[in-house]
Amino acid sequence: MYLDERIKAEMEENPLLEEGRDEIVDPVETEMHKEDNTGNLSIDEYMNMDETPNYKLHTKNFIKEEQKSEIPFSLGDSFHDQLETQLGLRNISERLQMLASYLIGCIDDDGYLRRKLDAIADDMAFSLNIETNREELDAALKIIQGLDPPGVGARNLKECLILQLKLKKETPGIKMAKNILISHFDEFTRKHYDKITTRMGITEEELKDGIDEILKLNPKPGGSFQSDKVAEYIIPDFILECKDGYLQLYLNSRNVPDLRVSSAYSDMLDSYSKNRRENKHNKDAVNFVKQKLDSAKWFIDAIKQRQSTMMLTMKAIMKHQEEYFESWGDELLMKPMILQDIEDLTGLDKSTISRVGNSKYIQTPFGIFPLKYFFSEGLLTESGDEVSAHEIRKIVKDSVDAESKRNPLTDDELSDILIKRGYLIARRTVAKYREQLNIPVARMRREL
Repeated sequence: MYLDERIKAEMEENPLLEEGRDEIVDPVETEMHKEDNTGNLSIDEYMNMDETPNYKLHTKNFIKEEQKSEIPFSLGDSFHDQLETQLGLRNISERLQMLASYLIGCIDDDGYLRRKLDAIADDMAFSLNIETNREELDAALKIIQGLDPPGVGARNLKECLILQLKLKKETPGIKMAKNILISHFDEFTRKHYDKITTRMGITEEELKDGIDEILKLNPKPGGSFQSDKVAEYIIPDFILECKDGYLQLYLNSRNVPDLRVSSAYSDMLDSYSKNRRENKHNKDAVNFVKQKLDSAKWFIDAIKQRQSTMMLTMKAIMKHQEEYFESWGDELLMKPMILQDIEDLTGLDKSTISRVGNSKYIQTPFGIFPLKYFFSEGLLTESGDEVSAHEIRKIVKDSVDAESKRNPLTDDELSDILIKRGYLIARRTVAKYREQLNIPVARMRREL
């Protein structure tokens, strides 16, 4: 349960909790180097939750912003609805339309029909008591493959691309593209261009013309249609702003109300206490209000403690990565950082720091980052200095960006570049960082 939902539930259960500002108190007055005096109180234990993306309390740490309500909305008909609409405009038999409509329901969101036609025929016989066969379904599929977007209803990538080429005006480049896909598809996907030119007896320039046409095609035709799914957005938990040349950190106040104890019920308790009478009804009322009052105060204090822990953790991260933040995100200045480093700065337990680091985001002038982004292992340089893995990844990415695409850098060559710059790193480690950056192997990066 998210914190805003938990607050709403607590307010429904406890009439003494209400929205509004009370006395403004800063829960993070303690210096990060001083001992944390919040005790063992843990709102995580009380709420039984570890991840809380939204929250708001009346403290000096919250950034002021307008309350905005985002309402999910549909972006129109779904991909399958639009296929059904097009099918209804085709002049075909009622049976063929029924079979094609069933096949549309089997098409994936990316536009492919990945189920075997024989299996679909079996399903229709079993679930709908409709007898059909592969040949009849194939005829229905050809109707679908004539709909927009081009390539829809393909059973694999090769068929998808060929279907799109068949709709284009025949040119030397289009003809070459068809030949490549029909006769040398495996070599094309593996970028074995030398084998293709040799077997087809063509020049590299002719091959390039064909490949250029293929690269213009859409490998996921379903993706060209708007989806009726609502986009998900990251709402940062911290806001880092630059004001008057200084970086200032705030908690994001979005979507969670200010909380305070209802003054009406507090006055009611005072009134009952001053005019105490020895009747059971009065005692029960006093006990009820006192219980709810204590619960409301505890709930507000527990939330303050949670926010204090979060701010303490984030300030410690900023202190450890001071050069990175002051350089506005230069990854080469990122220092190695582990949970122990933050524990040393804050006195918080590693498990608490881990929960904050794994579930929270910060918005900075140079991007939005999960807090776990700032944690990384360290590597030694030739001089014995320790550097962050972020620094290694940055060099790998820059080297790949600057490489010749006709002769991309292999992992061995990337390792040599790093070694020459003084980083003691093995080839397998370079491969690991390359994969973390979603960079393919050298052969798959090759271009003509």
